[in-house]
Order: sequence, then structure tokens, then C-alpha cells
Amino acid sequence: MPANAGEVPFPDPKNMEDLGSAVVIAPRGLSKREQKAVQVLIEEIEKRTTIRWTVSEGAQPQSSGPRILVGSQRSFKGTDADLLRELNLGSDWPSEAEGFLLRTVRHPSGSVIAILGADERGVLFGVGEFLRKIRMAKGKVYAPLTLEITSAPKYRLRGHQMGYRPKTNAYDAWSVPIWDQYIRELAIFGTNAIEIIPPRSDDAADGPHFPLPPMRMMAEMSRMADDYGLDVWVWYPAMDPDYSDPRTVESALRESAEVFKAVPRIDAVFVPGGDPGRTQPKYMLAFMEKQAENLRRFHPRAQMWMSPQSFDETWLQEFLEIINREQLRWLDGIVYGPQNRLGLSALRKKVPARYPIRLYPDITHSTDCQFPVADWDVAYVISEGREVINPRPRAQADIFRVQAPHSIGFISYSEGCNDDVNKFLWSALAWNPDKPIVDILREYSALFVSDRLSEGFAQGSISLEANWRGPLIANASVYTTLEQFQTMETTATPAELLSWRFQMGLYRAYYDAYVRSRLIQETNAQDRAISRLAEIRRVGAKPIPLDVDDEEMRATNGTDPLELIRLAEIELDAPLRNRASQDWRARILALGEALYQSIRMQLAVEGYQAEAVTRAANLDTLDTPLTDGPWLRKKFAEIRKLPSASEQIGAIEAILGRTNPGPGGFYDNLGDVMCQSHLVRGVGASQDPEFRATSFVGGAYPDFSGAAIPVAWKRWAGALFDAPLQMFYPELESWAQYRVRVVYGGDAPDVKIRLAAGDNIEIHPLIDKPVPIRPLEFDIPQQATAKGYLTLSWYRPQGLGGNGRGCQVSEVWLMKK
Repeated sequence: MPANAGEVPFPDPKNMEDLGSAVVIAPRGLSKREQKAVQVLIEEIEKRTTIRWTVSEGAQPQSSGPRILVGSQRSFKGTDADLLRELNLGSDWPSEAEGFLLRTVRHPSGSVIAILGADERGVLFGVGEFLRKIRMAKGKVYAPLTLEITSAPKYRLRGHQMGYRPKTNAYDAWSVPIWDQYIRELAIFGTNAIEIIPPRSDDAADGPHFPLPPMRMMAEMSRMADDYGLDVWVWYPAMDPDYSDPRTVESALRESAEVFKAVPRIDAVFVPGGDPGRTQPKYMLAFMEKQAENLRRFHPRAQMWMSPQSFDETWLQEFLEIINREQLRWLDGIVYGPQNRLGLSALRKKVPARYPIRLYPDITHSTDCQFPVADWDVAYVISEGREVINPRPRAQADIFRVQAPHSIGFISYSEGCNDDVNKFLWSALAWNPDKPIVDILREYSALFVSDRLSEGFAQGSISLEANWRGPLIANASVYTTLEQFQTMETTATPAELLSWRFQMGLYRAYYDAYVRSRLIQETNAQDRAISRLAEIRRVGAKPIPLDVDDEEMRATNGTDPLELIRLAEIELDAPLRNRASQDWRARILALGEALYQSIRMQLAVEGYQAEAVTRAANLDTLDTPLTDGPWLRKKFAEIRKLPSASEQIGAIEAILGRTNPGPGGFYDNLGDVMCQSHLVRGVGASQDPEFRATSFVGGAYPDFSGAAIPVAWKRWAGALFDAPLQMFYPELESWAQYRVRVVYGGDAPDVKIRLAAGDNIEIHPLIDKPVPIRPLEFDIPQQATAKGYLTLSWYRPQGLGGNGRGCQVSEVWLMKK
């Protein structure tokens, strides 16, 4: 591969407009926010090129070179308006809110590039589009010879939640300048809102990384957003235990009034119905009506929104009945996010048309979440975890295109910078849903990594998503992805290496490859260990008479079970003696440190004081065992305690035959996409990204059981809410008797589960799942297979609220009796 692979050659200046000596023309009537847009233009150009453009106020520049004309329709008056007429720009002004015109005009005194906004925001978004279209390098800035873009957003709300709280994986350590830069960068891609969090939420009141107290930072974030002209939303959960108590309501209103008073700009407040909080709808809505009045004392035009998250069926029906019956004037809209019992299209039909719906998509998590990665390999689940660095451009585009048409737009749920690519993708698609994904990624890469590496990093982001498709052990492209990133890394400039976004891409590429390398090594070691155990069955071994002692058995049979155990353990321990890919591991650790220094990302609990392993701290799970090795060692220890060789051999046979369903039987490992041939999958993730009509694969992160158990028990297939998880067995013997063995895994051990066959023939009623995990067996009534096929259906209790999970099955054996 050539040293410059992945680089984009700088364009031939003959085909571009040289803007190195350009002058920015700012009308005299620019508002403060339009002046901010000009500041963004000047500063972002200078950061990438070291060129600082001068600004000329008014229509008469001192230079005859290229000019950049920036402003809104309102700002062009008098002689400034004359310039627009001279350039023939007066009749082409964009009319839609937030829209802009970006055009190159030829003039005798030199070319003019016009960035004209329909309003204040239009100016800022026009500047953002301009920055994404030009080419920049140190000492160079060029624009296409012809720019002709008139644009306005498709969706009116395009935002992201930014919670300054200990739970996040980076936000809690961000200073005011870091926040300001990040808000600016989001605006460059069309973001028009941020959502902030009050000091009291479902988090600790303080954290080790806070540079400012939460209330002060909340006010600063509101001020920064207002400087750019962006909307400010507040995610304000109802955390108190009893809002039917007037004293609770009064206390909550006093507390929130202090917040509303201290925050300079609030455009809307969103109160989640749950996750966190749990209040019956009639009490919640009564409290929110008072809260709306409370809010508007300080922010008269602010809106009040609510979500029915986590409601069970009874509460959901109560909520829908109230908002349909009473048509609440103080309630401005409904939010659709995680843990909604109804799907989005169904909710839209049941909610009165007067209430718009805003999306609250979880773009930050990869498992145990609203949009889990489809068929994610358990090796990734138990090592990289649910808050891993997760560029998912194709999946996120699918999610957006399925859900956005039912809404006015979105404010995403985010827990830090791990989902950075996803944020910018959502903002860009909400502006223009038809824009090709790779073009968005190229613009993102050029602006935030470098123009030179834009193509390599854009394609690399797509490759990182492809790393997660299918069984990891068979996905050799994981190593190709790493090679692509290593090529960029080798040729990177110091500035490129300091880009935290480039560091995140490198971190993921190395981490994925390291996990695959370990998985191959540990799997091979396990296979060799099992082969050692299988020598118990070698040709020539004799049955063991019950009255033969161990010494005589060993002499006549030639098989010493304890020796086989010893040899098997040697095989299992081989990866510990010679660990795979230690150079990759060292680079991962170095990049973890680099990410803490560059963007305060907390990838370890002890090393960087992350709140928990589940909060992106996957340096702590970097060496988590990926196979059945820990379970096998546990079984070996148990075998050594058995009193006789015959019992030891029997225990070894049990290990070897653990998944064997016997002649005419069937075995499915439902968490392994290569071993779930009888699972009913449904319509698929691209059409059903929330998996409401599609079975999904999940895994334990970290291992919730805390036990050395088979990896098959750490993963599962599941169904959500009231949908069944189903398996179908065709071509059975209609006259045979069958028995089912099942292992109930999952991340909701407290949720009961029920099994039925065929047309609701009950195999077992709602039961508690065994803790610790173990297989259960049940007879299948012959009538269920009398037609030569069998359907098995699992259900959790109907009507439950919460996250919808609990109907989760790890392994199934269908055995002939």
C-alpha cells in the first residue's frame, strides 16, 4: 500500500478560486449573532490555514481581490443594499427560515462569494456550508470556481443533548472553551438546538472532573448557545417520589424556579415520563401544568414537552386518554425516545395532531438500548461495551429515515463524545435527508481531521461500522480496517495526530483488531483443550466396570482423566503465556491516555475516574476472557474433587456433550448468528431499528451473573414488550415425543417468562428465571408436533413498562424422548 494511501491530493489551483487574500465584507447593520457568524468564519479558516482574513465594514472594500459577502436580508441597508443590486442578488434571497444562498459572482474588481442568510441562523448555517465546501491546508484556502447553493432545512429541530453530569464519558470534564467549540462545530453542520441538564438528575451531585459547579456550567452553556442563536432545551426529569402530594409539588416548583431564573435562555423544557422518575400520568400532567406556568414566569415563550417513556399499558392508556380528552393548551408537544411501549407510527396515530412529536434517539449506546447493533458479536459486547466509540453511519441513516418523517426533528440522547460521528450525521440528514452518507463523512473528516485525510477517514468510519457485522472470528476485514488507519497514522502530521476525532478512529480500529486477535487465539486454545478431553473417547478405550478401582482402570483402559485435565489446562493457559498482539494492546493504552488529554474521555475507572465500567471504560475490559475458558477451568476444579475415575470420566463426557441434543434432536445457540437456524428473525434491523417486530441479539456487559458460565449463557436472542420470541421447527416426526431444554439468560433476570407451543399450548406458565443460570427441561405435548412441525413462543408478562426487555433466551435443545 503506498505511503499516501487514503490521502486526498490538494486540488489544482487552476480549477479553484484562491481565497488566500480574500476580504470579508460585513454590512454595517449586522446583529450580534450575525457578527458571531463572521467570527466563526474568520477563526475557523485561521485554525486550519494560519490565514486571517480582514473584515471590511460596509460595501466599499479596500482590496480588488476576492471578497466574501456575509449577512442577512435585514442587515443590508443603504449603500450595502446597493451592492446586492449591483451583484444582481436582490431577487434570489432565500425565504425559508434558517435558509441561505451561497453563490460566486463575477465582478470587474474581482470575484465575490455571497453568503446570504434568510435570517440570523441562515447566516450562521451559510457560513457552515461554506466551510464544508472549501479546501484548506496550512497557508492555503481555495473555493470551487462556481458556488451556487440555495438551501433550507427539511426538519425544523436538529439538536443534541449535552449532559454536564458525572454519568457521561467526557462531558463532565469539559471547560467552557471546549463546550463553546463543540457547540460551534455542531452549528457548522446545521444543528440549531442543544439540550442541557439541571444540577439534580439521576446522577451524583458532584464529580471528580467538574471544572465548574453544575449550575454555573448550565448557565454558561445556555449563554453560549444563545450567542450562536441556537435554541436551548432543558431535560428536566421529575425525580421526587410523590407528585400527588402538594408539599412535594411546591418544593419541586421552588427548586426549578431557581434553575429557570439562573439560566439566561430556555426555549423548551422536556420532562421524561420515566428513565428516570416514575409518576402516574394524571399526577405528572397536573404537576407539569404548574411547572409550565412556573417556567413562563422567567421565559414567557418557553414550551413544555413530555414523553410517555417507561409507562406500562395502564399508564399509557391513561396518558393518551387525558391528552385526547382535555387537549392541554399548556402542553406543546410529545417526545418519542427509548422505552416507549408504542412504536412511533402507532403513537403518532393516537396522539392528537395538535401535538407535534420530537424524537429523542439514543445514538450513544450499542447494546441494551433503543437501537442495538444488529447481531453484535458477543466478543465485542463483553469487551468494548455499550458506550464504545460507535460510528454507525449506515445504521444511523436507516434509523433516521425510518423515524424522522413522523416528527418535527430531533434532539438526540448522548452520554459523551463516543457518538460524535452519529451526531453530525443526524444534523446533516435532518437538513437534507437526500445527502449521500459518504459526502457527509467527507465533509466531517476534512473539517475535523484534515483535508488531506478526508477520504481515508470517511471511508475508515464506514469500515469501522463494517467491523461489527457478522461473526467476528470470520471477519478478516477487521485487520484491513486497521491497516487503513495505520497507513493514515504513519503519514499523519503532528496536528492530525492531535485531533481527538482521529484518535478515536485509531482507538476503535486497534481495539477491534485486538479483540479479534484474542478471540482467534483463545478459541484455538479452547479447541485444543477440548481435543485433549476428547481423548477419553479414543479408539481402544474400554468400558469401565463398576467394580474396577482407579489403578486397574488406568492400566486396562489407558486413559487417565486427571492427566487429560492437566493437558487441557496447559492448552487453555497458552494465551496467558504468550498473549496475542501486545503491540496493538500497547497502542490502545497510549491512545486511551491521548484521548483523556485531548478531549477528557474517561476510558478507565481507576486510571481516568470514569463513573463505571459501563460508562465507556472499556480499557478495564480490554482483556476480558472471550471463550468458555473460565467455565472450563471451573469444571476442571470440580472434576478433580470427584472421588472416582468413572465419575471424572462421566463429568468430562458431560463437558464434551453439553450441546448435543441426541439423535433426531436440534440445538440452537440463540446468541450466535451462526447457530440459530430455528429462530424467527422478523423484518430486519434496517426496516425495524428498534426491533419491535424483529428478534435481536444481546449480550452481558459486564457479565451480570458474576459467574464462570459458558459464553452461550452470556448472550441471547430477545423480543421486546409484548411481542413473542419464536422458534420454528419444520419436518419433525409427527408421531414422536419431544422434550425441550432451555437456558434463560438475559439482562433482566427478575422478569418472569412463559413458554407456549403451537396455538398457545402452555409448556410452562410465567416462572422466575433460575438464578444462578441453569438449564430447565419440559415435555412438549404430542399434539404440538402432530402436524410435523413445531412453533415455540416465549413471552414476558404482558403490559409491563420499562425498557421492554426480559423475553430473552440463550440456548434451546429440542430432543427426542
